[in-house]
This record gives sequence, C-alpha cells and structure tokens, in this order.
Amino acid sequence: MRVISYNLRKNRASGELAALAESYDPDMFCLQECDTLALPEEISGLHLADATTRNRLGLALYYRRDRFDAITTQAFALKKSLHDRVLSPAHERLIGTRLTDRSAGRELVVASFHAAPLTARNSLRRNQIRTAHEELHTLGPGLPTLMVGDYNYPLFKENLSEKVQSRGYDLTLSDSRTYTRYKVFRGHYDLATSIGLTIESVETLPRGTSDHMPILVTASYSHDAPVPTDIVPTGGTFTI
Repeated sequence: MRVISYNLRKNRASGELAALAESYDPDMFCLQECDTLALPEEISGLHLADATTRNRLGLALYYRRDRFDAITTQAFALKKSLHDRVLSPAHERLIGTRLTDRSAGRELVVASFHAAPLTARNSLRRNQIRTAHEELHTLGPGLPTLMVGDYNYPLFKENLSEKVQSRGYDLTLSDSRTYTRYKVFRGHYDLATSIGLTIESVETLPRGTSDHMPILVTASYSHDAPVPTDIVPTGGTFTI
C-alpha cells in the first residue's frame, strides 16, 4: 500500500493533489487542514471515502476503488486543547476507514490524524494518539491499522515511541524533515503509527505551497496479520 499524507495548510495546497497522484501513484490520500466542503469526489482515480464535517479545517481520506472497498468510515472527537476550546475549534481530529483489499483478501483500517497544535503539551498529544488507536481498534478489532498525519510532535519522539510500542504499535519517521517553516520548530511532524503492518519506507516528498511536506508511506502486511476467512483474494500477492 502506498499512502500519501499531507497537511494542506488551510487548504492552500489542495491544487497539488492531482499532480501528486499522477507522480507517485498512491493507493490512498490522508489529508489534514482541508476545506471539506470544496473537496471533489474523485482525484486522479482516487475516491473520497469521507471527510469530517464539524471542523473549519477538516480531515479527509481518499482510496483507489479498483483495489479497495470502503466498508465504513467514522470521524472521532479527541481530547481538546485550550486552542481548540478558545480560538479555532476542532471537534474531530481523527477519521478512519475500514477497507477490504480485494487483491490480498484482507481487511485493514487506514486513518488520517491531526494532533493538537504546539500550544498544547506533549502529554495531551500522547493522550490523543492513545485514544485514536483505541477508537481505530473499535472500528476494526484486531485488523492491521495505519494512522498517518500531522502529529505536531517535534521533540522527545523517543518517549513517544516507547509509549506507542508499549501498546503494540510501531512509530516510523520519514527519511527527512517534514516541516521547515520556522527554525525553532523544524523537524519530523508528519508520522506513521501502525500495527499488523511492515513499514517499508516513509519518504518525504518535495515541498509545495504548504508549510508541511507530504509523506509517502509504503507498507506490506506483517506475516501475523489476521486474514478474514470470508474474503477471497483476487490476485496472487499479499503485499499492499
């Protein structure tokens, strides 16, 4: 599976999505800070699974319908920061989709995540990440799960990685920084956490008009990932 995650910087980079799809041939887009009312149903062969509805700057997920079937999509509210309560409300910081991969005969969950801004504490973001993983487990109990997005976590990632691993997830950084707008806050903001998947690479793509750079996550199923007995593979490979 090839998934591009991109924070569109208040929807300014939305015009770049078609070119990204044509250049990198992703199976999915996971978007943050998009104008969900202006999103098209299709972007270069990728279909809109769903988008949040209660945020000024929302989340969305697109998938390739010639390979995947979207079973259900759900948006989740996470613990709010002071910024959310006072300045710019964000009721939903997670959207997840449970899909059937017809070529592999498997189900999985893919999610777009946007953590609280840097005005909040790391402890709050860790709470949001933990809760997001729990909510995605209810969406697809025991299924391989990939959550990508803007984690807003530039410092102390070793501690975050330990917390994530203690719950069975892996945290994977991209091959280079994803945010370079301010010298003080440069670093890896856009991350991937996963369970039941092998992350083969996370590549930082060239910068566009957003203050974040998109990342391209390439993953395959882990050998111990569950295989539902009621799904029959349509192809000869179990790589996503």
